[in-house]
Amino acid sequence: MGATTSLVGLHKDGTEIPVDILLKPIETSSGALVLSFVRDMTEQRAALERARASDLQIRSLIEAVRDHAIYLLDKEGFVTTWNPGAQRLKQYCSDEIIGKHFACFFTEEDQEQGHPAQLMFNAAARGHIEEEGWRVRKDGSRFWANVVLTAIRDSRGTLTGYAKVTRDFTNRKRAKDEMQMHFSDELQATSNALKASEARYRTVFQTSPDAVTISKVSDGTIVDVNQAAIAMSGYTREEVLGRTTTQLRIWVSSRDRAKLVQTLRDGSRCRDFEAQFRRKDGGTFWARLWVSFIDIDNIPCILSFAQNISAAKAAEQEIKGLAFYDPLTGLANRRLLSERLSRSVLMGGRTHHRRALLFIDLDDFKILNDTLGHHVGDLLLQEVARRLTRCVRETDAVGRLGGDEFVVLLEDLSEDSEIAGSQAEAIAKKILSSIAVPYDLEGYQCRSGSSIGITLFGDNEKGVQEILQQADIAMYEAKKAGRNAICFFAPELHAAVVEGAAMEEELRQAVAKKQFVRHYQPQVANGRIVGAEALLRWQHPRRGLISPSEFVPIAEKNGLILTLGSWVLETACEQLAAWASQRKTANLTLAVNISARQMSHPGFVQHVLDTLESTKANPQNLKLELTESMFVEGFEDTIRKMSALKQYGVSFSIDDFGTGFSSLSYLKRLPIDELKIERSFVQDVVEDPSSRAVAESIILLSRALRLSVIAEGVETEAERDSIVGLGCNSFQGWLFSAALPVEEFLSLC
Repeated sequence: MGATTSLVGLHKDGTEIPVDILLKPIETSSGALVLSFVRDMTEQRAALERARASDLQIRSLIEAVRDHAIYLLDKEGFVTTWNPGAQRLKQYCSDEIIGKHFACFFTEEDQEQGHPAQLMFNAAARGHIEEEGWRVRKDGSRFWANVVLTAIRDSRGTLTGYAKVTRDFTNRKRAKDEMQMHFSDELQATSNALKASEARYRTVFQTSPDAVTISKVSDGTIVDVNQAAIAMSGYTREEVLGRTTTQLRIWVSSRDRAKLVQTLRDGSRCRDFEAQFRRKDGGTFWARLWVSFIDIDNIPCILSFAQNISAAKAAEQEIKGLAFYDPLTGLANRRLLSERLSRSVLMGGRTHHRRALLFIDLDDFKILNDTLGHHVGDLLLQEVARRLTRCVRETDAVGRLGGDEFVVLLEDLSEDSEIAGSQAEAIAKKILSSIAVPYDLEGYQCRSGSSIGITLFGDNEKGVQEILQQADIAMYEAKKAGRNAICFFAPELHAAVVEGAAMEEELRQAVAKKQFVRHYQPQVANGRIVGAEALLRWQHPRRGLISPSEFVPIAEKNGLILTLGSWVLETACEQLAAWASQRKTANLTLAVNISARQMSHPGFVQHVLDTLESTKANPQNLKLELTESMFVEGFEDTIRKMSALKQYGVSFSIDDFGTGFSSLSYLKRLPIDELKIERSFVQDVVEDPSSRAVAESIILLSRALRLSVIAEGVETEAERDSIVGLGCNSFQGWLFSAALPVEEFLSLC
């Protein structure tokens, strides 16, 4: 423990200096000692005295100024200092006002709108602010005030309070209003009638088709209304005279009333002001107002005309609904979402709060739509919209882009990106769970999953399209992850998209320039080559040969697979026709991969038949390879096309069997000739009992269905021997040969 004492010390030259001394007892091996610390306080004391003197000068200056109301506020807005000028203008004495909040000087309307707080905020942001407006004295009377509010900050820039100077400009305001007052034709006509004679005034006033109201400026009480105003509001004349619109609760929104009051303060009149009002029976209607000041018997009044525009507003809302909302779900459409997202991006530059966009796509919606019908699909979309709305906050936005694509805009997340990401993920998980709950759609029981992509923003560096693209990219990554999943956007995803877009453009040029070649991988049965699979390669001018695994997915996405597929089929048939003239190759079969888009094309069967006819190829030597996933959609149509080609001798093989939607119910109906054991089962057949069991099951199944079977991807003798041991003697893989140009392939035959 220690004690600090303030003393006056002596400098070496004999001058006195203020010091602080800290004495602290300590124990040492030599016994108890006292350790002292001495600090020169000359500068600190001088600074304190200067501050006291400055404060005294400021207070003296404030007290001396009597023509202006000057008072000081703390940083919360409470009065700390009050001069005589303020006492005279506001009619409060110091004891009554010190410690009170300065909001008591504002009108009731301004207090309801939070104007005092807004004034302090603007002053703190700009340093000082000047404005004019109505203020209230202690007795409730109003005066027009010119106000300058200045923020006070210490040497470190920290806000410590405010200085406020107020002047009474009521007379100047009235003189200005008289000079600037301009009426519309109808207002001017009515004003002239009022001044001309009481009889003419009553005629114009009562016969006007618009609702006319006259109220006092001083307290807002209504002094007269015409018959149209009574009919519009539902009140009797006696019920409204002497009361204010606030007392009658005519305004549906107090903000609209405050906005009108502010407009009158700024310009002394208001035209084409639209707002919603409440009738006596509680019903509401829209009206358009023309409002201005007028003197009646030397009493400042407010004259207003109102037209009922409810029908026009209803039509406007209907048009707006068609323009901005999805007619099926009632959610915001793409146009409204873009506008909302634009505002959110703009606000991101003004606040530090993060925001998030969720891109939601329903899994396998097309299958449900095709199997149960579009009506049930629409019911599902409507229910999904309701569930999404229940999962988010009122400040968030939910919209439908089209089809089964929805977006959710999350506002005001944490300023910390990691926390904001956790908040967005929590809502995404809630959405994922909600959508997964089973649906009862007019007796149809069904389920649906969703894939959700998320991107965070809020730094004002991203545009609307970039944000949408990022969320879309993340959603597709969620699809790749197995569906019913959530994925956040990462920069590397965008890089992959850019790279994919570049490859897509190069692929289009490659098709036009015919940069593709065919390679042939032998298919071996019982030790001899019986055929081959035609494999497509891209002869890239810089990268060399590119595997189809890199470019076929892109071609399928952009539709180029139809052009490529046709070319492979035509050149394969030409090759079959050429082989038919040579004894050693006349009986070779040639397998060609067919994409789902090719098979679903309406003219697929005729195209195959026309190709066979034009090339004179033997249909019995052509084998078309399909994947199991192709049978999920359009199953019956696929069977019809296969059966039509089978009649001409074309055979079919199921590629990668066991990895797709394997089902005996469809397998027994398909007019197929061969099953191919997928390479992953072959490669693990030696070490993995499960893979061995799957391979054996496929071989046994092929025997039961009287189908041939071939193992692809065979790379080692151990794999071949294991497959032979299971009863399969047909192979394809690097153990026998890689895919080769036609000349090298023929050298093996």
